[in-house]
Amino acid sequence: MHIRKYDFDYSRRFFLEKTAKGLGGAGVLGSMWPMVAHSGEWNKAYPEELTSIEAHTKGKVKPGDVITADNVEHVEHLLDPVAAMQVKTMGRRIHIVEPVKDVSQLMPASFLEATLRNSGNAVLDKNGNVYNKDGSPWNGGMPFPNPKNGVEATYNLTLSWGRHDYSQYAVRDWDIDDDGDLSYQYDFVWCELNTTGRSDGKVWRDKKDLLRYQSVFFTAPNDSAGTSFLNVWHYDQRKFPDLHGYIPAFRRVRQFPTNQRFEPLVPGITLYLSDAWAAGDPLQTWGNYKIVGRQPMLGTIGPRNFHGGYNDNWEKPVHGGPKGQTFFDTYMELVPECLVVDAEPTGYSRAPVGKKRTWIDVRNQMYVAYNTFDRRGDIWKSFEPHYALQSNDKTTIMDGDHPAWSWSSVHSYDVQSARMSRFVQAKTVTGGYDSHYNEDRTDVYNKYLTIQAMQRLGAT
Repeated sequence: MHIRKYDFDYSRRFFLEKTAKGLGGAGVLGSMWPMVAHSGEWNKAYPEELTSIEAHTKGKVKPGDVITADNVEHVEHLLDPVAAMQVKTMGRRIHIVEPVKDVSQLMPASFLEATLRNSGNAVLDKNGNVYNKDGSPWNGGMPFPNPKNGVEATYNLTLSWGRHDYSQYAVRDWDIDDDGDLSYQYDFVWCELNTTGRSDGKVWRDKKDLLRYQSVFFTAPNDSAGTSFLNVWHYDQRKFPDLHGYIPAFRRVRQFPTNQRFEPLVPGITLYLSDAWAAGDPLQTWGNYKIVGRQPMLGTIGPRNFHGGYNDNWEKPVHGGPKGQTFFDTYMELVPECLVVDAEPTGYSRAPVGKKRTWIDVRNQMYVAYNTFDRRGDIWKSFEPHYALQSNDKTTIMDGDHPAWSWSSVHSYDVQSARMSRFVQAKTVTGGYDSHYNEDRTDVYNKYLTIQAMQRLGAT
């Protein structure tokens, strides 16, 4: 009889002890990051029960299987509560695939290089902001690849949302109501330009006091086209962003209050500014950060989630819900270790959210699941991201000298109203806008990231 030393219970006990002692670091059999620096692979830091879904479930689930209501009991502990409910009661299906073992497929190459180059150089100043040890603004990559607490883990999400110095996402969104019908369909463009925290190690145009410019503008349908918002983020995470919006009906730009971050951007959509990257608000406008657990999870990560070549516009097949159109087909893999981080909106006296919970993959410090709770403590929303290296057997999208990495789609589900907004990062959307990660291709600042740009985009 073969007795496994590192079985599921061993890993569970190990994670419980880590959490209780407030220990940082990724890995069970050893520290993960030295292994990544040596070979680029993470899997040797974990026992087989955390690298193989077949071993983890004792043969009940294996790559190639599809999770449905009939077998979800075997992986329910690996899903956030909303995803588990969707499979059990709403007809959602999840495809199981082998995990990606090469860390370079879990983030942009430039971001990984910056993380390794700047490792150990991040410090928190007396005001709780991240700087280099020499006092300069953070110069790229994850500041805390081995976070010791919830604040450090959340800074890894906050300082560079999309992990690119510039990201432009052409987004196609479908909003499904509680009866399963399509109620709205939007095209919009989302732009992010980091001024600091950049993988190239530079400060953009010497704007050391800012973190990023971020805009979103709608291009379809006609009655919403021109609606746009501009967020100007301060580097100091105690300060609220300057939020400006252009509403075509009023034909002017106005400044919005901070609590506008918890409201739909346009009618019918469940996407809020606060939802972005599970870190849509400045870190210190939330508080009581706490790592409440560590666990394996199922995450939508691998290249099967990129549909370039299989669909001309990178769109995805759908299924489930009352009318068979509520969910995208998703391909999940076993993530060996996730941090479970809770926080409360201490800077928003009227926020409808009472708490958020984020599950963060320790290998790339990117979230794989995100739930918000209302003031009563009931689950309100789920914001589920799907990531992919943009390379498959049909096509490859290049980001410099390497295949591009980004999010591919999102399920934004309002549990209490049973409304789903599902959206993809498309190749192009109405207006001829495309997805890309190159700020030098055009003057993106003046074209998309100023108040004047909001007025111009709204008027066209």
